[in-house]
Amino acid sequence: MVVAKLGMDAHWRGAMVVARAFRDAGMEVIYLGHATAPQIASIAVQEDADLVGLSSLSGNHLEETAAVLEALSGVGAGDTPVVVGGSISAADSERLLAVGVGAVFPSGSSLVSILEAVAVLLAAPAEAGTAPEDDRS
Repeated sequence: MVVAKLGMDAHWRGAMVVARAFRDAGMEVIYLGHATAPQIASIAVQEDADLVGLSSLSGNHLEETAAVLEALSGVGAGDTPVVVGGSISAADSERLLAVGVGAVFPSGSSLVSILEAVAVLLAAPAEAGTAPEDDRS
C-alpha cells in the first residue's frame, strides 16, 4: 500500500501510526509523506499498490482526493482502492464516498477498525463505498 499526506498538511503523526499498524499487520507500506496527486499515482503504479491511503488534517481532502482519483485514472490505476483518514466531517465523508473513495476514517478511528475495514475492502473491492462505524472508544 502507498500512504501519503495530502498537499501541505503538516500533521504527520497519524499517518505514520497507521502506516506502522499496516506494516505490523504484514503489509508492505510505502510512506511518501507529502506528495502531489501525480506523485501518488506514479508511485502506486510503480509499486503495484493494492491500496492508496491518504491523510488529511488541514481541510483540503475533497479537492486533493479528487485530484488523486483523477491521477490514478490517468495512469490506468483507477481501480486501485483509495481510503482517506483525518479531520473529516460526516458530510465530507459522504461526499468522498460518493466520488469513489473506498472508506473514510475520521480522526479518532481505532487502528483495529481501520485494519478491519481495509481488509474487507481488499478482500471484496465490489463492496467498497462504505464508512466504518465511528468507534472512538
